[in-house]
Amino acid sequence: MNPALETASQKVRLDKWLWAARFFKTRRIATEAISGGKVHLNGQQTKPGKEIKVGSHLRIHKGALEWDIVVRILATKRRPAVEARAFYEEMPESIERREKLAEALRLERSLSPRRVQGRPNKKERRMIHRFTAKTE
Repeated sequence: MNPALETASQKVRLDKWLWAARFFKTRRIATEAISGGKVHLNGQQTKPGKEIKVGSHLRIHKGALEWDIVVRILATKRRPAVEARAFYEEMPESIERREKLAEALRLERSLSPRRVQGRPNKKERRMIHRFTAKTE
């Protein structure tokens, strides 16, 4: 067995597991999210140093997204994303909610006008001059 993956009898800190499972880019960000009440362990707010076990239920809020998962493998080292997905099992309702939200956001982006950032290019500048030109 890989030394980065622990057996069911061992425990791992919550912030370290969230980092290893790739929910957060750094342990510091994971710690801030836990301290800020964005992560619930077995239905309750918790501390970053709390040890989790296989079978622990986590609810993770990250921006508009929310994951409802059960820990399946304890990991102490960060693994590739494909392997990290095996560390947990996501509830079907959670998957459905996230897919609906992603579709709604995609639809909203397609309907909203595109914001132009930066300075106008040569063609846009000519159009602006034609539009604002004073006729006498």
